[in-house]
Amino acid sequence: MRLIIVGGLKGQIIAAAKIAISHGAAVTHTESVEQTLAVLRARGADLLMVDVAQPIAQLVAALAAERIRTPVVACGTSTDARAAVAAIQAGAREYVPLPPDPELIAAVLEAVSADQSSLIWRDPAMERVVALAAQIARSDAPVLVTGESGTGKEVIARHLHGKSLRKDKPFVAVNCAAIPDNLLESELFGHEKGAFTGAVARRIGKFEEANGGTLLLDEISEMDVRLQAKLLRALQERVIDRVGGGASVKVDLRIIATSNRNLNEAVREGSFREDLFYRLNVVHLRLPALRERPGDILALADHFAKKYAETNGLPLRPIAGEARKLLLTNSWRGNVRELENTIHRAVLLARGGEIGTEAMLTPEGETLGPAPGRDPASRAAQTAEAVTRSLVGHTVADVERELILDTLDHCLGNRTHAAKILGISIRTLRNKLNEYGAAGIAVAEPGQARISAA
Repeated sequence: MRLIIVGGLKGQIIAAAKIAISHGAAVTHTESVEQTLAVLRARGADLLMVDVAQPIAQLVAALAAERIRTPVVACGTSTDARAAVAAIQAGAREYVPLPPDPELIAAVLEAVSADQSSLIWRDPAMERVVALAAQIARSDAPVLVTGESGTGKEVIARHLHGKSLRKDKPFVAVNCAAIPDNLLESELFGHEKGAFTGAVARRIGKFEEANGGTLLLDEISEMDVRLQAKLLRALQERVIDRVGGGASVKVDLRIIATSNRNLNEAVREGSFREDLFYRLNVVHLRLPALRERPGDILALADHFAKKYAETNGLPLRPIAGEARKLLLTNSWRGNVRELENTIHRAVLLARGGEIGTEAMLTPEGETLGPAPGRDPASRAAQTAEAVTRSLVGHTVADVERELILDTLDHCLGNRTHAAKILGISIRTLRNKLNEYGAAGIAVAEPGQARISAA
């Protein structure tokens, strides 16, 4: 755990630092936003604890501008009620009152160190994956994790890191699909001051930040082919070149890559380098969809019910028998992520001593499970019919647009699912949707279809 404590906090800074160090944290003290950013650029961090007297909004904005995703926890004396509220509104995740309480500091450190979602499994299909992960966890071999969106690819990656010989070193994740091509190289390999417009100081990349530990390259199939060549060199020679730099930098880390696409097909299409594929695919973990591991549904549901009851300060209520049957009959197209969101809503909406079927709702407030005329087969048939009707008398561009938009409606705005059905990359889909939006054409938002298509 790499912790930066920002600000004076008088003598209490020493007490907070000592508590953190006693729980295994490596602590750095900074006194300003600029000094904090300099440390983050140079070596990264896992958590920032910031005095409420500091300009937290300015710090959060600066972190966002430089795409640094280190969580911020505000801290100050218990009488700073308004400052605490302002800090949370400015972007701090939590507020820790001072003088520091050892148990509270330990809980904050543990929460940051813990997996974002625990690895829960009961089903034999998932047992096989976990068993293979246990076999190879202590090696340094690259691992390729594949599976549908929402199956828990990052969770298994964190599990691998936690069971590895590198568990006490950083685990750093970067989403290759979420960062534009022209910025991803700098994000991965870092840059020197003046390397490009906006490069106001040297900044280390994710490779250097993860040095000694594990680097997760999430959705690697979306990486530009040119950048794939540079990544291949980094994997083969264990050296990187910062953007605008003249000297190579040695790195020692383990690579875990994930994809929800078929990389064999991507290689055949020419959108993914064959040599990089074989370099990454030393060990392949395929995560089954939730519908392929039904034995895990209730175990995960119980876990999420407990988690969100505690998070929201609500009493822990069991899931009623009829509601449990409903969970088992749902198709879970969004996999574990959809199940988690469903249980989170149910915990908030439930009344009485149990979580009943009336609390098991979709984001639109509909009853969970397929409704007449709304099941996946019916939606697919409706989409196919709409596309067929649109063919006659229209240009290829018109047909393409309607196919994309109808498919997006069918997926209730889920870009990843729509791209998979269409057989295109998510970046291509996003570019098309941006074009349509700029032209004033309605595009389905996540979780819903276009009103005009309902």
